[in-house]
Amino acid sequence: MSTNEVNNDDRNWSDFRTRRWRHSRGLRSMLQQIRLDATDLICPIFVSHGENVRVEIPSMPGQFQISVDRLGEEIKEIEQAGLPAVILFGIPEHKDAQGSGAWHDNGIIQQAIRRIKEISPEMVVITDVCLCEYTDHGHCGLVNETASAAGRESLPAGYVLNDETLASLGQIAVSHARCGADIVAPSGMMDGMVTTIRRSLDAHQYEHVAIMAYSVKYSSAFYGPFRDAADGAPQFGDRKTHQMDFAESRQAMREARLDVQQGADFLMVKPAMAYLDMIARLHAGFSEMPLVAYNVSGEYSMVKAAAEKGWLNERETVFELLTGMKRAGADLIITYHAKDVGKWLKQMD
Repeated sequence: MSTNEVNNDDRNWSDFRTRRWRHSRGLRSMLQQIRLDATDLICPIFVSHGENVRVEIPSMPGQFQISVDRLGEEIKEIEQAGLPAVILFGIPEHKDAQGSGAWHDNGIIQQAIRRIKEISPEMVVITDVCLCEYTDHGHCGLVNETASAAGRESLPAGYVLNDETLASLGQIAVSHARCGADIVAPSGMMDGMVTTIRRSLDAHQYEHVAIMAYSVKYSSAFYGPFRDAADGAPQFGDRKTHQMDFAESRQAMREARLDVQQGADFLMVKPAMAYLDMIARLHAGFSEMPLVAYNVSGEYSMVKAAAEKGWLNERETVFELLTGMKRAGADLIITYHAKDVGKWLKQMD
């Protein structure tokens, strides 16, 4: 008999049988550490001008551009799925270099907020505060039009101007708050945007409106389908001068720290799947702050495409991915899977 065989015979295996924790479905359920709940989820809505519009987005099966007059049926589905909140993205009728439609009192998001609050006063309405969907150039702020502009000789043409953009973001946030938004979510990664928005809201007596900061937003290939959905792709250049480099992690902690200091009420990591390490780092470093993971359009579309081909079980894959985001430390998840997950959870009750 070999030495190994002797050691194995002598070992008291009953001390090591961790599989006992997984012996039955009941045991697995009792010991489940992370539980996904519909109240963890925020459902995005793309709102479009027009009447009787419900157009499926080709790159995002199951997602639609919806006109304000059809929001009633959408909100009903969201409520039936047990979801507490929506985040709104607008597709305006007209665009200009300043993105002025973003803060117009009768703009598409302003109309949508008022309609949702009529339909469902308790629904938490979060709004995207950015210019990319409203500018004809598709960038997240005002741009330097010429390389020789006065005082801007050191900046190239097309460079997104930080400080000039801040006033616009303040206007947008106030216009959303005036219509009944509960939370405004600045997504453009402009330095100082949280301070500007907080001061603007407070100056107009909207101190109760919270700020969900896109604190750690990476420049990512996973945004492609969203830009189709929201008609917000940049017409030139890219967004790498303001969104974070995906190879960088140290800057994320400073970005989050600055947002906390400036008055953010929520922190966010976007995208989610390739950035679970950053969700975990922010969870550990800012444990007192609610943390949001944005499960973005490209992540959604990959799962949908693989499921349609029969390569993945969609339901099991979605549960695994979203649970992984919670396990990493996310308190809330913005996800295009939200309605489906809510329905699946109800079926499991």
